[in-house]
Amino acid sequence: MELPAIRRVETQVAGPRGQSLFRRAWLPPAAERALLVVHGFGEHSGRYEHLGAWFATRSSAVHAYDHIGHGKSSGARCHVRRFDDYLDDLASMVALVRGEHPDLPVFLVGHSMGGLIVAAFLRERDPAVAGAVLSGAALALPEGTSRVRLAVARVLRLVAPRVNLASPVDPAGLCTDPEVVEAYLKDPLVHHDRMTASLAAELLSAIRRTEGRAADVRVPVLVLHGAEDSMCRVEGSEAFARDLREGRFEAYPGMRHEIFNEPGHEAIFEGALEWIRLRNGTGA
Repeated sequence: MELPAIRRVETQVAGPRGQSLFRRAWLPPAAERALLVVHGFGEHSGRYEHLGAWFATRSSAVHAYDHIGHGKSSGARCHVRRFDDYLDDLASMVALVRGEHPDLPVFLVGHSMGGLIVAAFLRERDPAVAGAVLSGAALALPEGTSRVRLAVARVLRLVAPRVNLASPVDPAGLCTDPEVVEAYLKDPLVHHDRMTASLAAELLSAIRRTEGRAADVRVPVLVLHGAEDSMCRVEGSEAFARDLREGRFEAYPGMRHEIFNEPGHEAIFEGALEWIRLRNGTGA
């Protein structure tokens, strides 16, 4: 089968607080749905080129953007003033995508920290989207997180919000493919080893306020996780999916954190697309 040509778009747009957000898109000649990709901590939307192109050649208008403090967007690196800033930015991007595709259903795709952002957004903002796919979402506190650690993070956020802390990201835990890990480490737009105290505290707080609240989500959600993920606990995704009104959970044996970059990821794409098609009325 000959795949259709896709058009790539890269632009800077103004965010809701006047900041500059970098966005990119993979657009087919004709689309049946729109996808909005929400990336993880320390990375950027350019790491989703293969995902964007794959779905675009299958009648999906794919959009993505760099979070503030990430990639080509403005802001101090790996810093956020409050977690709700991420939700506000996502709301503005959903409005932008919906404005460009007024007749298409919109689906969110969130990975890792982006999965947490999407989950919180669905629960707290109740957006008019058709559904969401979560990958390796940060939906449970890291093992060993004590009340003392949470209290220290909150204090640091107040007294020194921009102080840099070591991040919990271990590049070896990303993927079983060493070429993916090597490209990640060499990517000048990846900043994985540090995060500010404010971002650390806001992430921990967001996980706490999202845990046990999946029943508030009104749209269907496909929850995916690598069974060998050492960065974000698979138990968080499983519990979140179990409590959803309409949810499905799948764990992938032998796969680590970035299941979309693992060998065999096209089978995951196929499964996600089938799930999405059934929810936007185009069949399997």
